[in-house]
Amino acid sequence: MGKNLIQQRRGKGGQRFRAPDFRYKGDIKMLRKESYTVKNLVRCPGHTAPLIEAEYNDKTKSLLVAPEGVAVGDTYNIGGNEVRAGNILSLKDIPEGTSIFCIEAKPGDGGKFVRSSGGSAKLVSKTEKAVKVLLPSKKQKEFHPECKAMIGIIAGSGRTEKPLLKAGKKHYLMKSRNKFYPIVSGTAMNAVAHPFGNKRTLRKSKNKPVSRNAPPGRKVGSIAARRTGRKK
Repeated sequence: MGKNLIQQRRGKGGQRFRAPDFRYKGDIKMLRKESYTVKNLVRCPGHTAPLIEAEYNDKTKSLLVAPEGVAVGDTYNIGGNEVRAGNILSLKDIPEGTSIFCIEAKPGDGGKFVRSSGGSAKLVSKTEKAVKVLLPSKKQKEFHPECKAMIGIIAGSGRTEKPLLKAGKKHYLMKSRNKFYPIVSGTAMNAVAHPFGNKRTLRKSKNKPVSRNAPPGRKVGSIAARRTGRKK
């Protein structure tokens, strides 16, 4: 009798795959006010970047992603044309070539794109109907001109440069967000545990394209691949 794949176990649910969101400080959301003041800098295990406790001009509060160079007590504008790290502007008011982050997918949703530490996107071009942005993945995406974004680069850029050194540190890092760890390659498993599993020989992989309609126990690897092999 075969064993469940990881994606089958994940779909079944349970504590092993559930994020401990009761430890998180809250959701990140840019509110459409006039200005905000940095009340505190906080660390949240659910986010890679440091966060800002922002208090707006009408005394409402929210969490924001912290840009490089931010300090407690600083005040930043929302709207207008001043290009300063930490200000929140509409994409139509930001000059081309400016580094931005925490970009709204739709006007008013609070910011969905580019929120991990050290990340930033670049505004490439603008038209009346759309603004084109170069994301950290090197993919270009168009946004509505009324979408807002923060100016600057996200703090914590050296996070990935520090080595973990021990498997134990990696274990606790993944456990803080309940990420599945360690991840074992399907080709290293036995045939009973995975479709790519094989004998204990050097003949490891059995990876091959599968149909879009393959059953859950077989639907792994190159799913409905348009092409295979090395690109020439």
